[in-house]
Order: sequence, then C-alpha cells, then structure tokens
Amino acid sequence: MNSVLFVVSAADHWTLNDGSLHPTGYWAEELAEPHRLFSEADWEITIATPNGVAPTVDAGSLSAQAAGGEDRLAAIAAYLDVISSELQKPRSIADVTVADYDVVFYPGGHGPMEDLAVDAVSGRIMTEALDSGLILGVVCHAPAALLAAKRDDGSWPFTGYRMTGFTDEEETLGGLAPKAPWLVQSRLVELGADFVAGEAWAPHTEIDRNLYTGQNPASSVTLASAIIAEVSARV
Repeated sequence: MNSVLFVVSAADHWTLNDGSLHPTGYWAEELAEPHRLFSEADWEITIATPNGVAPTVDAGSLSAQAAGGEDRLAAIAAYLDVISSELQKPRSIADVTVADYDVVFYPGGHGPMEDLAVDAVSGRIMTEALDSGLILGVVCHAPAALLAAKRDDGSWPFTGYRMTGFTDEEETLGGLAPKAPWLVQSRLVELGADFVAGEAWAPHTEIDRNLYTGQNPASSVTLASAIIAEVSARV
C-alpha cells in the first residue's frame, strides 16, 4: 500500500509586520481535497504537525467564496468532519521517519509562514524527501516551509529547482501583502528558486524532478492527482 505523510502547520496565527496577529492555520481545501484523493486511491495517510499539536483550520477558507461555492464548501467541510479524529491527534513531526513514506505532502494556508518556515525538523524532512527521491508535494503558502531546509554546509537544497507557490500578485490581490513581513515568491526567488508564476487564482503546478508544487488552493486537486498518477505509474 502506498503511503503519504501530511505535514501540517500547527500555527493558529501569522504575525504581521506591525506586530498584530492575523488568525490563520491550514487552508481547508488544500488539506481536504488531496487527503480525499489519496484516500480514494487507497493510500495510507499520516498527519503530523510540530509537537503533535492539533492543527487549526483557517476560518477564511470556510466560506463559499473561498471554497468555490456553497456545494463545494459543504463537501470540504463534511470531509474535514469525517477525518476530524485524525486532525485532533496528529503525530509529531519529530517522531516520523521519512523513509516510511512514498510521498511527503504540505498543504498551505498562512500557517506555514509562521512556524514551518523556521522549523528545523520540517526542514530536515523536506531535505530528506528531496534527497531520497520521494515525491515532495507542496501547495500554495506551504512552499514557505522550503525556507527552513538547509544542508550541513548551510546551502539551500532547492537552489535552481523550478517551482511555484502563492504569488506576490495573489498576496497583493488578497489584501495582505502590505502587512506581510515577507512574501513567499520573493523570498524563494532570493534563495535561488526558479519560480514560475501562473495566472492569479487559476490552477497551476510545476514539477521538477521529485519536487511537485502548486500555486494556490485551486491547484490542490491537480497537484495531488499528478502525484497519484506518477506513483501509480511506477508500480
């Protein structure tokens, strides 16, 4: 049986540049939809967070507008309810062994910008996944977690990798760019990523070797589907 490790932010806020706390967490669609697809493919799924803290869903992702309509919101909310026991008792990322999984997957939301972006354990998980050839899937704001990856010599493992993520344009359109301490796209480019931005809010994914990235919530289904297809093709 194939297996996937979901690494989810444990943050319930994002500290803005004026010191105020913006309520956040994981983005509902970006966790629920990939989880559903992996489950329907009969994969074994493990959810893990920093220190095993139950993750918080971003309330902003539980609106009809964010979800793409009332029916879609109802389906996402219902699925999160189905897996609520998994979400309430995640493993600690410090206790997982990357080699036990076929895929490591990071859903977004602004939460990763608060904790995973500076979490050395998460950074190690990402580096090990990359170096072992396991598929590393990262969507929307979750590429912020790539910032914590570091080799023993201090170099960034993802230098030169083609990737995408939540764009500076999308952060601006969403209204939070002026308050953001830093922006995902800009920071990744500064580190040496080959960042490819697609149309704002439209599904867009990039695949470079075993790094699979999605730009925004609308990309989560496409990204998870591409990962499932690739793993299935290897069998």
